Amino acid sequence: MTAPIDDGKCGNSVAGALLVLVLALAPVGVAQAQRTSAAEPVTPLVAKKAGIEALKGTWVRPDGGYTIAIANIGPNGEMEATYFNPGRFPFAKAQASREGATVRAFFELRAGGYDGSTYELTYDPASDRLKGIYYQAVVKQRFDVYFVRK
Repeated sequence: MTAPIDDGKCGNSVAGALLVLVLALAPVGVAQAQRTSAAEPVTPLVAKKAGIEALKGTWVRPDGGYTIAIANIGPNGEMEATYFNPGRFPFAKAQASREGATVRAFFELRAGGYDGSTYELTYDPASDRLKGIYYQAVVKQRFDVYFVRK
């Protein structure tokens, strides 16, 4: 018995058929990739906005009843927020930011004897709390604090 002779014609026809199939399906793959890449940027933006939006609401510091009320957050992260102890004090600065998955809030007071006191807080989605440092500028001391949603 002798082995069949491969004259290369069979291999070329199989390779040719595969090439035709790949070229025929290529536009489908490209269209799918375009749809996927067009949708990808939307998801992180929605997640980013939802993360910062989680800061909205009324937050109470359990160790004294100090309250931060966040009514609105602008596209640049500037927050419309008020401080209560128990009277109402405006914030000189209220800013939200996001670094990766971390949502931060910074508040500065310049009224009612607070003169430069700040809160540097991080949102903890697992406990739905704001945690961080309160700097009391008058006495130049830092305190670990947290706020719970009211």
